[in-house]
Amino acid sequence: MADATQDGAPELTDEQIEFLNSMFDLARAGRTEELLEFIDQGIPVNLTNAKGDSLLILAAYNDHADMVRGLLERDADVDRLNDRGQTAVSCAVFRQNEEIARLLLDAGADPHLGGQNAFAVVEMFGLDSMRELLQARS
Repeated sequence: MADATQDGAPELTDEQIEFLNSMFDLARAGRTEELLEFIDQGIPVNLTNAKGDSLLILAAYNDHADMVRGLLERDADVDRLNDRGQTAVSCAVFRQNEEIARLLLDAGADPHLGGQNAFAVVEMFGLDSMRELLQARS
């Protein structure tokens, strides 16, 4: 019988953890086809790392619009918060990536969500063009 954690979930092997961590590397590197293929084969679309970053947050932060689009098509949670109170849309705003910010807002992302929400990022960094985009969408 496999070892289990206190909550009853099976404990992962080092190899399984390493494999799952490689999904975050794919997201950072923009290896869209590979990542989406793994998701289509069963990797959770809302997989998060130890910092709470989802694949969508990493794709948005690293300016990978095609990956963001693919994750959204697979029902990624647009309002997932990481441990710093950031969402994918707040990352897109920080990076001043209007295309990704629009994709996320069109998918229903809440720009007011989180301690470091999109509007807070706009104010902190004086991102006027992103402010206009957010105000037009909320």
